[in-house]
Amino acid sequence: MARPHSPTAARAAMLSALLAAALGFSSAVRAHGDVTPQAVDTKELPTLGDAWRPENPYRNHAVAARIGGSAYNQNCARCHGLEAISGGIAPDLRKLDNECATLKDAVKKSRCVKEVDDYFSGTVRKGRVRNGAVYMPPFDGTLNQEAVWAIKSYLETRREKPL
Repeated sequence: MARPHSPTAARAAMLSALLAAALGFSSAVRAHGDVTPQAVDTKELPTLGDAWRPENPYRNHAVAARIGGSAYNQNCARCHGLEAISGGIAPDLRKLDNECATLKDAVKKSRCVKEVDDYFSGTVRKGRVRNGAVYMPPFDGTLNQEAVWAIKSYLETRREKPL
């Protein structure tokens, strides 16, 4: 039996603390699906209608970026990090369209941007589940099209410059 102040007892206590932290971290990731999406006030934005746009209609729209920043903080920052700077739990959304930004060919760049926009809106709307684990909750029905594209507009202002 280890004495209370022995190196073995100290190592055992440290291992117990690390295990508890690891279990807490993994349960936080699993609990990601338990997020309650928050509605976003988009009345200042032009209405987009029911049919989903294939590309962000609010690109470079200052009001959309402001509303999107608020919507991001309410719904996304918990996992994707404050100001879109990931702490490692979820993807760093500042890098979402870096590949597109480096393309020189205008046609390829346009296709890339459209593909990323489609991926983004689909992921936000439907969420991500892998092997039964919720990696991202679906926001369809809570975030309207205006809110989703406003968040994307905000993220475009946070874009990390590609190397």
